[in-house]
Amino acid sequence: MARTNPFTFLQQVRSEVKKVVWPTRNETLVSTIMVLIMVLLASLFFMLADQLISWMVQSLLSIR
Repeated sequence: MARTNPFTFLQQVRSEVKKVVWPTRNETLVSTIMVLIMVLLASLFFMLADQLISWMVQSLLSIR
């Protein structure tokens, strides 16, 4: 593997960073809100699934 001196490496890094398209403030805000909504929905789903499974297990174990 070819080794690059640190100066050349830093030049290449700066060149690559200039190619990055950074999101706007609005895009970041919308993405953050969407992630929070999805986390809320997923947590509600898993809470309800956990409650249902718990109820089913308790019902099965209480049968005599």
